[in-house]
Amino acid sequence: MILDLLDRYLLGRWLRIVAVATIGFPVVVVIMEIVDGLNRLLDAGLTTREIVLAGIYGLPANAVLVMPAAVLCGTVFTVAGLGRFSELTAAKAGGRSFRRMTVPFFGAAALVALLAFAVGELAPRATQRELELKKQALPGTVGQRYNFVFRAERGWVYVVTALDRPTSTMRGLLLERQGVGAEYPTIVVTADSATWDSTAGAWTLHAGATRLLAAGVERASFTFASLRLAALAETPAELLAQPKSPEEMTYAELGAYIDALRRSGNDTAKLETERALKVAVPFTCLVVVLFGAPLAITGPRAGAAWGVAVSLGTTITFLLLAQIARAIGAGGVVDPALAAWLPNLVFLGAGTVLFARVRS
Repeated sequence: MILDLLDRYLLGRWLRIVAVATIGFPVVVVIMEIVDGLNRLLDAGLTTREIVLAGIYGLPANAVLVMPAAVLCGTVFTVAGLGRFSELTAAKAGGRSFRRMTVPFFGAAALVALLAFAVGELAPRATQRELELKKQALPGTVGQRYNFVFRAERGWVYVVTALDRPTSTMRGLLLERQGVGAEYPTIVVTADSATWDSTAGAWTLHAGATRLLAAGVERASFTFASLRLAALAETPAELLAQPKSPEEMTYAELGAYIDALRRSGNDTAKLETERALKVAVPFTCLVVVLFGAPLAITGPRAGAAWGVAVSLGTTITFLLLAQIARAIGAGGVVDPALAAWLPNLVFLGAGTVLFARVRS
């Protein structure tokens, strides 16, 4: 579709508002987070440069979350402005329907949705760097870790009483890979201690036992004085690191992690919901155009106050629905994918009704 003068005028106004909101909202959020935790970060030994860098690395993750709100603001303020200055009436008098005027918004919103997904795939790397900067000087995270659980690859879970990095040793280990039957049995390995061989790049377990279980019944067991387990391949530094959250993984990485947990018999509903949200949230950019455009002209003379009220009310309602959807998806009440898309479906239905009823 070739954009005419009116299309370019509307799209230019819409893009300016969306750009300001997309950049401005995350910056405000990051500044508030820095101010709120400034004393803690300074006490932890971070320099001003490191604090600023951590804030910059936190921008992509915040930008993904605010892009739908930015698109909503752009749509509401642009459409409300048309009514306030009678531009909407003039356009209709010239033969341009309201629905036709919103077409550029949908096209631009689709591009913003793709951009939001792309930024969301880059955000985990930035988030990981942000956390590294914030945690590198925190006490208790450098050389020791006590009574922790570590979820490794291929469905293995490590329960460790103590890990000491300076001596490269662990005490009180329980390693388990949950199985699903006789062909893929559960493996449970216990050991009094373990030592890290930096030359071989492997752990050696000492004074332990191994059990194979299927359907809750022990199929085989043996004890050992020393054992090298191929699955235990993480270095002491990697074991000291905190487990990744869904926000620190890309769509593909989270999918691989879910598959590994599912094969080992773990409940993955919460993670599946988070994975589906990585696509559902960017798609919201399209939905809010359908919902916000007709809603904005219901009070065309209300001005900026009406635009703020519509944007704020819609955002709060959507966030509330998103939290409810997360809870019911994680709890297994409905399918995780359906739960993640539930807020979009609700607003899509409401937007379709409003858009159909608007006087064109």
